[in-house]
Amino acid sequence: MKNEDNKTHLGVSPLLDFDGDAIANLIRERGWLSLDEFHRIGAAYDYVRNEIIFGYNAADDMPASAVLRDGYGQCNTKATLLMALLRAVDIPCRLHGFTIHKSLQRGIVPELIYPIAPESILHSWVEILHRGRWINLEGFILDDAVLSALQDRFVRDNDSLCGYGVGTDRLSSPSIEWSGTDTFIQKTGINADLGLFDTPDDFYAQHQQSFGGLRGLLYRYLIRHWMNARVRRIRSGVVPVIPMAETNSVQFVREGGVGSS
Repeated sequence: MKNEDNKTHLGVSPLLDFDGDAIANLIRERGWLSLDEFHRIGAAYDYVRNEIIFGYNAADDMPASAVLRDGYGQCNTKATLLMALLRAVDIPCRLHGFTIHKSLQRGIVPELIYPIAPESILHSWVEILHRGRWINLEGFILDDAVLSALQDRFVRDNDSLCGYGVGTDRLSSPSIEWSGTDTFIQKTGINADLGLFDTPDDFYAQHQQSFGGLRGLLYRYLIRHWMNARVRRIRSGVVPVIPMAETNSVQFVREGGVGSS
C-alpha cells in the first residue's frame, strides 16, 4: 500500500512542476531535505502560509512555479504550490476539492460586485500521508498579518466568523499551526464536497469556477486587483465594513462533517 501511495502521490504533473529549477533552488537554499519528515512538512507549510501571502491570482489552475513567482495566492493556488513543495521533499499528498459559499469571501469581494459573484466558489485543501494516516491541511491560506487584523477586529464580539476569507468557529485560536494534526481556516464555509484527486490537474479537468465569459475577463483584469487592494488594507489593519451583514452566523458544515480522517 505504501509503495502504491508513493507512486500515486509523489509524482510530477504539469501543475505540480517541482522538477523545475525554481522549486528545486528554493528547497536547496532552505535546506529542507536535511530535516526529518515532521519538520519538512512544517517548513513547506509555514513557507506557503506566510511567505506566499494571501491574495488572488489570475486563475486557479496555475503551475506551482507560477504561484511561487507571483508570491501570493488563495486556497487553490496555494494548495498547488504546497503539494509541489511537499512532493519535492518526499511527502505523499493529494488534493481534496470542495465549494464554499460566496459569503465567506464577503468583505474582500467589493460590495458593488458581491451580488453578481457566483453563489459557490471552488475550494481545495491538501491532504498528506504522515505516520500512516491522512491529515488535512487547510490552515495555510491566510498569512498571519491578515488573520491578526481580523482577530483584532472581530474576536471581542464573537469567536465565529464567516467572511473576509475566514470560515471558523475559533477565530481567537484557529487550528492553523502545523503540529502533526489537521489545520483549518475556511472549513465552516464549505457547502459541497467534490472528492479526492491525485493532482490539481485532475481536479481542474473536472471542475472550473463558473464565472462566465465577461465575468471571467472582469475578474482577471479588474476585480481580483480590487480584491487584492482590499486584502492589503486588511493586512495593514483597515478592515472594510460589510453593511447590514451577519459575518458570524453562516454555518454550512458541522464540525467533523467533512474531511475527518
